Amino acid sequence: MLRLSPALWLFLPAADSACSIMSTSLAFVFPGQGSLSMGTLADFGAENPVILETFKEASKALGYNLWALVQEGPQEQLDQPEKAEPAILTVSIALWRLWLENGGPCPAFVSGHGFGEYSALVAAGSLSLDTAVRLIESRARLMQATAELNDGAMVTILGLEDADVVAICGEAAKGQVVSVTYFNSPGQVVIAGHKAAVNRATELCKAKGAKRVVPTAGNVPSHCALMKPAAGRFSAMVNSVEWMTPHMPVVRNVTATVAADLDTLKQDLMVELYKPVHWVECVRTLARNGVVSMVECGPGRALAALNKRCADGVTTYGINSPDQLATTRTALS
Repeated sequence: MLRLSPALWLFLPAADSACSIMSTSLAFVFPGQGSLSMGTLADFGAENPVILETFKEASKALGYNLWALVQEGPQEQLDQPEKAEPAILTVSIALWRLWLENGGPCPAFVSGHGFGEYSALVAAGSLSLDTAVRLIESRARLMQATAELNDGAMVTILGLEDADVVAICGEAAKGQVVSVTYFNSPGQVVIAGHKAAVNRATELCKAKGAKRVVPTAGNVPSHCALMKPAAGRFSAMVNSVEWMTPHMPVVRNVTATVAADLDTLKQDLMVELYKPVHWVECVRTLARNGVVSMVECGPGRALAALNKRCADGVTTYGINSPDQLATTRTALS
């Protein structure tokens, strides 16, 4: 595979990508679905101007007080995808801006896991924050509406070879949809599709020797063929908003490569609705291109656990608390 060249990308002074120093061995990675608990970012202080301004922007775009929801809940409302996804994106961008505010070096690459790709696009200056939260909110609603037309499910499979799970899905389909939707790390994949087909595949995975099978909360079977009808409607949404050429390379989920142009990037975002997330290959692409340090920029530490199993010689740091931010800033200076 050809090495990518971050030096060929033009760094312009956009609001979410400006920095004075770039580290060619650093990548920022942004989480998608995950744990978002009430009180996230409270450790940084209720009056932190960077955080408050970031949430003010997002709240104005969404039409409700997102900061109050993240701090006060209720948790049941915060868990709804149309609320959780804009919240996770806004938390991620608040941390990104704090990193820059504290003089942290700019990464050579960015990438995002699942809808974390939209956080990466904001950081790269391709989307504004207000546009991104509206787009991701609409995306979540569209996927939920599509899911309600089907009885869907998602299950995480641990301890089997990827090829074995792919083959099992083919055997279990029986005219329905079930496929691998997230290649998270070696030995950890997620399958999704019609609930009955997912159940059949799950039983076959257990019989094959899977160490664990973990059902995913919710009924939205993301990144599988059941979402294909949503792609046309989402295409209209994607093309209705303003886009800019990214100011740094964005390694995408669908291909684990950097898009050659903006049209390709947008097309991949539409295809991603029904195509799998190749996170293992995203991490390996970054490692092959000289990345040895990654910063997980968002709530939780799920990506750190995955990354260390995807590529040797890569260390993932966190910045989701003041202590972590200071420690990581020192380690990467």
